[in-house]
Amino acid sequence: MVNKGFPKFGMSQAGAFVAALKNYNLPDFILVLVAKECKSELLERGRIDDRLQSMNDDALELLHKVFVGCEEDAAGKYAQYRFYAYVSSMYHKCEVIVNDTIPGASGKNHKVPVAVKNNGMYIAVAFNKATGNPVNKKETARFYDMVDDIKKGDHGTMLTDGIYGSSVGFRGDALVELETLSKSRNDDPENKLDFKTANFENNIYSVTKC
Repeated sequence: MVNKGFPKFGMSQAGAFVAALKNYNLPDFILVLVAKECKSELLERGRIDDRLQSMNDDALELLHKVFVGCEEDAAGKYAQYRFYAYVSSMYHKCEVIVNDTIPGASGKNHKVPVAVKNNGMYIAVAFNKATGNPVNKKETARFYDMVDDIKKGDHGTMLTDGIYGSSVGFRGDALVELETLSKSRNDDPENKLDFKTANFENNIYSVTKC
């Protein structure tokens, strides 16, 4: 399959993008999202380099900016793509759902940027702050309440992990708040939740368990 339209780059540039990107663990759903955004074709299955070569120049350039260059954009979209892929790498062979809605025990429908399912059951939910000020105490408390509400609901019986990611850092009191709330939970196995923070700095995520 060949790229359609006039190529934006010479073959050497597109080839260089493919050569670099094929060494990255790019989840299928990321390729699908980027192909859709860039109005690109995408081979449904096959080797990663063949699938990348089926994409248009805009899609290859976007993937390269996000994963190889670790660039940022004003809207924070690049950071979100990186976070999606990072969460996916933590849960091998699980289904990752982007922009999901999960009802909690309170009856509220929670908008969840990233959710992970195993055998049809939710096992993790994740949120990422891509732009703005460092994550504050109110934001981590709100995240805790959301995860706790989902856990107590019909869809959260197998939920074990809540991950808060940030490309803008965390304030000290925000980390203390999440750790305090996490430790306040009882040790009942059915009520167990592990909270983690994932801070993106120097082109890498560092994870801390609360």
